[in-house]
Amino acid sequence: MYKEPDVRKSRTYRSPGFSLLELVIVVVIIGIIAAIAIPRMSRGAAGAADSALRADLAVLRNAIDLYAIEHGGTMPAVGTFINQLTQYSDNVGVTSATQTSTHIYGPYLRQIPPLPVGARKGQSGIAATDGSTIGWIYGATEGTIKANTTIEEDVAGVLYNTY
Repeated sequence: MYKEPDVRKSRTYRSPGFSLLELVIVVVIIGIIAAIAIPRMSRGAAGAADSALRADLAVLRNAIDLYAIEHGGTMPAVGTFINQLTQYSDNVGVTSATQTSTHIYGPYLRQIPPLPVGARKGQSGIAATDGSTIGWIYGATEGTIKANTTIEEDVAGVLYNTY
C-alpha cells in the first residue's frame, strides 16, 4: 500500500546551508581575530630589524675582540678596518688576500654586514665619523663600534646608536 507523505514534516524540513545569522557570527569572529593579529604582525618587521642590528653588532664586536687578542691588544685601524677583518694579517696587522707563512691571522669576517636600520640602511662603510656611505661608526682607541644613526629608535624607544 502506498502511503501519502506527511505534509507537515516536509514543511519543517531545513536545508543543510548556513543561515544569515550564522554567517554574520563567523565574519565577526574572523574580524576580532584579525584586529588582534594584524598589529602584532606589523610590529614583527621592526622587531626583526632590531634583532638584526643587535646580531650584527655582536658579530662585529667579537671580530674586533679576536683581532685585538691575536695582535697583542692592538685594535684594527680605522683606515684599514675592513681589510684587517676580512683578509689575512701578520702579527703587526699588515694584510694579504691570501694566507702566507707570515699572514696567519684572520680573516675574522667574510664581509662587513650592511646596516639593517635607519637612514643609512644598507651601507656597510666604517669610519670614525658620519658620511653618506658609512653604516658603522668605529672608535679605534677603545675598539667600540655602533650604528651610524642619530635619532632613529627601536619599538621600545631606545636609540639604535646606543645598542
